[in-house]
Amino acid sequence: MLAELLLKWPLIRQIVDRSDGTGEEAFSDRTRNLARKNEDAEVARSICPYCGVGCGQLVYHREGKVVSIEGDPQSPISRGHLCPKGAASFELVTHGGRATRVMYRAPKSRAWQAMDLERATELVAQRVWESRARTWNAEHHHTTGIAHLGGATLDIEENYLIKKLFTAGLGMVCLSNQARI
Repeated sequence: MLAELLLKWPLIRQIVDRSDGTGEEAFSDRTRNLARKNEDAEVARSICPYCGVGCGQLVYHREGKVVSIEGDPQSPISRGHLCPKGAASFELVTHGGRATRVMYRAPKSRAWQAMDLERATELVAQRVWESRARTWNAEHHHTTGIAHLGGATLDIEENYLIKKLFTAGLGMVCLSNQARI
């Protein structure tokens, strides 16, 4: 009776069978009956948003909700592997503290308020043009009153277009990109 009970423990079975713990002996009755969390989910191929490497991801979703994100084995870049940030990207879209609406804090205010995306975009555009007008250097045809820091997930073509828009269109000279690969 005691021996039968002890043999239900995976560690005891590994010792008795002299196995390495990677086979059937490592499973308990409970773990043997578990199903994968993405077993009946649909899958969409995507790219990790964290840097410019472009690692492939498989995004499993069910009924409009993401249930799992894994590395894509068919990706020629990452071959199914993800760095710690990419592996944690599930939390990026599912964490309860994720911002899902635009929040605005007026100058000198202590309180944040929700704002419509269209209104927030208009406000940003208005302030960019006001800053440009206030700091415009007519002699050199540029402004140093506004700057741009690009994200690492942008590819070279997107960065090229941003550079053209911000230098030729707005006269900005302070541009950089955090991608250094």
